[in-house]
Amino acid sequence: MPARFTPDDVDRIAELARLALASEERALFTRQLADILAYAEQVQDVNTSGIPPTSHACASAESLRDDMERPCLSPDEALAAAPDADRVAGLFKVPRVLGG
Repeated sequence: MPARFTPDDVDRIAELARLALASEERALFTRQLADILAYAEQVQDVNTSGIPPTSHACASAESLRDDMERPCLSPDEALAAAPDADRVAGLFKVPRVLGG
């Protein structure tokens, strides 16, 4: 395990993610994250000179289909189908997902 990744690092990450970890989980995640970083270092050491860069894993000059203009719902139609929409403001109301 690389010395630069410590259980204190796991504690900081867990705090950011608002996770409570048992001591066994802390030790396990320390080892696993150190292994992931060690593997990333191995990948960085691979000689890629002479390999042209790509912007996509499946580089292709062709698109899958032609873009075609199609009719869509008007804002009023979309809001009419939404439960608890604010039609005057033109907004959908959704449940709060973040506390606060």
